[in-house]
Amino acid sequence: MEDAQIGRLLLTGAAGGLGRVLRERLKPMAKTLRLSDVQSLGDPRPGEEIQPCDLSDKQAVDRLVQGCDAVVHMGGVSVERPFEEILEANIKGVFHLYEAARRHQVRRIVFASSNHTIGFYRQGERLDAQTPTRPDGYYGLSKVYGEQMASFYHDRYGIETVSIRIGTSVAEPADRRALHTWLSFGDLTELIRRSLFTPDVGHTVVFGMSDNRDVWWDNRLAAHLAYAPADSSEPFRAGIEAQPAPAADDPVMVYQGGVFTARGPFGDAD
Repeated sequence: MEDAQIGRLLLTGAAGGLGRVLRERLKPMAKTLRLSDVQSLGDPRPGEEIQPCDLSDKQAVDRLVQGCDAVVHMGGVSVERPFEEILEANIKGVFHLYEAARRHQVRRIVFASSNHTIGFYRQGERLDAQTPTRPDGYYGLSKVYGEQMASFYHDRYGIETVSIRIGTSVAEPADRRALHTWLSFGDLTELIRRSLFTPDVGHTVVFGMSDNRDVWWDNRLAAHLAYAPADSSEPFRAGIEAQPAPAADDPVMVYQGGVFTARGPFGDAD
């Protein structure tokens, strides 16, 4: 697997927080890395193509996917926002992406799903990929939709997807919740690599987390990916636990989705 390489790999959302991290890390996995976002990506570097695209534009997404062999779909709104904003990029956008993949015979997609698909479960509850979803907002709802789109396009058209329910993927965990949900950049990269090159994944749902001491998520149903995280939040525990603890009824201490469970409603003043 170490020597595997895709001809042309598309990375959407390449100007986002994780997209910027993955821009260099995905290059060894492809002969050509096509980058896309609505924000500026600067000039292309060796081995790159840059193709701006608004995911809500069906024709533009079709042109974006044409000629690609696989997709890492990080694009879309990545925080809780009013439904109208989520609708354009995260719901219409994912439909446009799968339709383009169908038309251009792309056989593998890695979909950036989220822990916010299950955010209203209480902390400490143990979940696996068959646990019913409990989204914590419009953003989480859009990721549930994306996972179901992936399932349908596999069953109907044979497009394989690994939906990664990304936890807290930042340079370092910053709070008590992240001790459970942290996903290091290195482990994210390895999980994407496994998702791209493992054969016969069908539609696989995997929780994106590092090898943290106390976890809420069970990846036994994604064992065929052979994902073995190398990092852990444990070195950060002492510093985090030295911080003042939030109130016991603070959403960041109650629900797996943390503060997302308390954002909104939007538009009440209209």
